Amino acid sequence: MTDLSPRRPEPGARELTDLSDTPFRYSPAPESRSIATIADSYGLFVDGEFREAADGRTLDTVNPATEERLSSVAHAGTADVDAAVAAARRAHEQVWGPMAPAERGKYLFRLARLVAERARELAVVETLDNGKPIRETRDVDVPLVANHFFYHAGWADKLEWAGLGRDPQPHGVVGQVIPWNFPLLMLAWKVAPALATGNTVVLKPAETTPLSALLFAEICQEADLPPGVVNIVTGAGDTGAAVVGHDGVDKVAFTGSTAVGRAIAKSIAGTRTKATLELGGKAANIVYDDAPLDSTVEGIVDGIFFNQGHVCCAGSRLLVQEAVAEEVVDRLKRRLASLRVGDPMDKNTDLGAINSAEQLGRIEELTAAGETEGAERWSLECDLPERGYWFTPTLLTGVQTSHRVAREEIFGPVLSVLTFRTPEEAVAKANNTPYGLSAGVWTDKGSKILWTADRLRAGVVWANTFNKFDPTSPFGGFKESGYGREGGRHGLEAYVR
Repeated sequence: MTDLSPRRPEPGARELTDLSDTPFRYSPAPESRSIATIADSYGLFVDGEFREAADGRTLDTVNPATEERLSSVAHAGTADVDAAVAAARRAHEQVWGPMAPAERGKYLFRLARLVAERARELAVVETLDNGKPIRETRDVDVPLVANHFFYHAGWADKLEWAGLGRDPQPHGVVGQVIPWNFPLLMLAWKVAPALATGNTVVLKPAETTPLSALLFAEICQEADLPPGVVNIVTGAGDTGAAVVGHDGVDKVAFTGSTAVGRAIAKSIAGTRTKATLELGGKAANIVYDDAPLDSTVEGIVDGIFFNQGHVCCAGSRLLVQEAVAEEVVDRLKRRLASLRVGDPMDKNTDLGAINSAEQLGRIEELTAAGETEGAERWSLECDLPERGYWFTPTLLTGVQTSHRVAREEIFGPVLSVLTFRTPEEAVAKANNTPYGLSAGVWTDKGSKILWTADRLRAGVVWANTFNKFDPTSPFGGFKESGYGREGGRHGLEAYVR
């Protein structure tokens, strides 16, 4: 019979050392910048060509990890937006609208393939311009971008069977404004369904992250996309306002802050312009006392510290049942102590730079407000680069529902921890917010997942996971998180009449 009793070390043998508290050491593994060539300046992409702004204005874009100037881009004014909308109108009436749907689908397939072929270049540029880790742009953002174009290419000639009416028709010219947290992915969420349904596009990327959109303009040229089908106008808030308020725009699609979304809704009220708005969030991530804690802690980390917390659906409010609250917080601190913060171009980096000095200031201000209101702060101790915009992962415990950090969107790596005793209390606290974009539930009971999800006022509810995205799944919110859906068959509906 085999002896299964614990074995003692042989005399003279070295005993194994407990490595549980020994941090791993990583050698630097920087991604090469050589694959990406960033021009010293870029023009506007209008009617299939790059051109300077009519008044010659430009703005610089910088690497938030180093504050290094990367390039200058044209700052579009009213005349430039007029030209872009006119080009989009011509393309819609003369080329893209009359084109057979199957032919439009071929162009989308071509765009998807070119994105996949230039994936590494796009990932490097996105990391340099945004500050997010290269492992996220390489493994999450860019693959999802290609998937969105592949997915919508398949819909182009099947719209009659999408449940959108017998003869769904495009709106015409779509004005789109996208944020800086996922620059290229948000472009794909907007452009792919618009083109698949026969619309043409005037898109305004964020002023701090315009470079990947301009690389996409080059891809449009490489794909021989007819001139005017996609137009990209770079600039600041005045450029975005000119796009969404233009008389020649038939539909507006916006992702960004609730304040700007509210202003857009007011500006188009009473007009014929259609709109979809994907706005802010303050998601509750509910942990019941029967949840598997190891995987739950990983899910909590993914929920709030992915992309530096620059995620509108981030699980920024952790609601933990009292019986396991102390253990969950202790495990979270141990897990966060292993995160690596620093150079976004290093393949080992977990958290990169905050996108801008302005956003860093907001994170610092709201975190300080949490401490002033009585929350207890714990932040990861680590060395940070001397230049750039940085904020270490932070927990705030003892948070009450009335605190600003429990009610306002921080949009950074800051997790507010609250507790609850009963499922009813968890749901009441989760829904006690003006937002309603997403939520999470962690438990080993399927019935408890369904009971909780049925009562949460959120557009997306993840069960035993968080921050999972798929082109086939609709995404959108309730209340001040906006209206309309993006992705899946439901997302097509916003682009047809």
